[in-house]
Amino acid sequence: MKAAEVLSDLKRRFPNEPEYHQALEEVLNSIEEVYNRNPQYEEYNLIERLCIPDRIFSFRVSWLDDKGKVRNNMGYRIQHNNAIGPYKGGIRFHSSVNQSILKFLAFEQTFKNSLTTLAMGGAKGGSDFSPRGKSDKEIMRFCQAFISELWRQIGPDTDVPAGDIGVGAREVGFMYGYYKKMAQEFTGTFTGKGLSFGGSLIRPEATGYGNCYFLEAMLATRNMEVKGKKVAISGSGNVALYTAKKIMELGGSVVSLSDSGGSVVAPEGFTQEQFDYIFELKSYGGRMYEVPEQFPELKYFSGERPWKLVKCDIAMPSATQNEIDEEDAEALLRNGCIAVSEGANMPTTPGGIRKFQEAKILYAPGKAANAGGVATSGLEMAQNSQKISWTAEEVDHKLRQIMSNIHETCVEYGKEKDGYINYVKGANVAGFMKVANAMMAQGVL
Repeated sequence: MKAAEVLSDLKRRFPNEPEYHQALEEVLNSIEEVYNRNPQYEEYNLIERLCIPDRIFSFRVSWLDDKGKVRNNMGYRIQHNNAIGPYKGGIRFHSSVNQSILKFLAFEQTFKNSLTTLAMGGAKGGSDFSPRGKSDKEIMRFCQAFISELWRQIGPDTDVPAGDIGVGAREVGFMYGYYKKMAQEFTGTFTGKGLSFGGSLIRPEATGYGNCYFLEAMLATRNMEVKGKKVAISGSGNVALYTAKKIMELGGSVVSLSDSGGSVVAPEGFTQEQFDYIFELKSYGGRMYEVPEQFPELKYFSGERPWKLVKCDIAMPSATQNEIDEEDAEALLRNGCIAVSEGANMPTTPGGIRKFQEAKILYAPGKAANAGGVATSGLEMAQNSQKISWTAEEVDHKLRQIMSNIHETCVEYGKEKDGYINYVKGANVAGFMKVANAMMAQGVL
């Protein structure tokens, strides 16, 4: 297998899908060597079967707004691979959603889920519907219309959706309620549910906490710790806020948070009072530009990402894909950044990744560092299957162990001759090997 040839052919067959192509390129380049050491993979053309989703559902979602007007959006579900378990992946509601973005996310999810060692395949879904500015009843009607098209394709042993950008506990509750009505069953078909109907403790915190646990393990390879470090974080959703919360608990200083409108920076770190205010502000849909109104000493930068605005020791991009480009990476390195641990999916462009790896800093890709969210979803699935609930301490302990195991696996497959740990290669090869071997054992499907 020649990665460049496979990628060229896939680009020809699936044009105008840049995010999907980007995700393919990273993985194909990482696994080319190990793939070619196993000629049985090529005999069964395993690489194409792994890159192309098992199936794609796309559908129109028609719903009524509060004025009685019919609105129309597109809905999608990408079931990418179920070689090691039922399809598993979030649902994203955002105006930017399209098939390319969901294909890249489902592809990444396949490897991320494999790394957790739990029995979960890869999937992703969503719609170009945005909950922002909509009433609760409008969101409820949209969620019900969305599930009316999808409910036949999901189930606890078939495909288990969860939340993502624009989909929190409210949206999951509406979708699960309608699924339950249509399927006439009460099962663990969704994760990220409310605690009163099968949700797991620590699930909202899990992606952010898990990223911090991975960061701790990564820093330990160089005899460092989070305490005393300045940490730049992008985003202000669950992932970013709980990442910030845990960093502060570990003794680090959070020097930035952001949203789609811009960034707020605190060069010496947010105080607890400032962070608590931001946490509450975002819980009811507030915007970051409102922060300086309460704390004039904090500066808001409209339309700016934080990477060039403030010096940091560690960067934790936790917003969306491709938010750190080559120039951002150069700025971070100039300002003394020693580690990057991704809370979002594919937030760094290929050029940015190259800069980090050439500088030999610690760099953890999202499929490894942010796997804590889906890992805890897997733990929620286990609790649902057993009809039990674990304590927050039990879930957090299991999450720590899973993130530690993922780190060890990345080191095993990613350590280079000079001792540098290529976490991108380690995560991709480790995730690939488990899925590939399961696919080979099950035949051509």
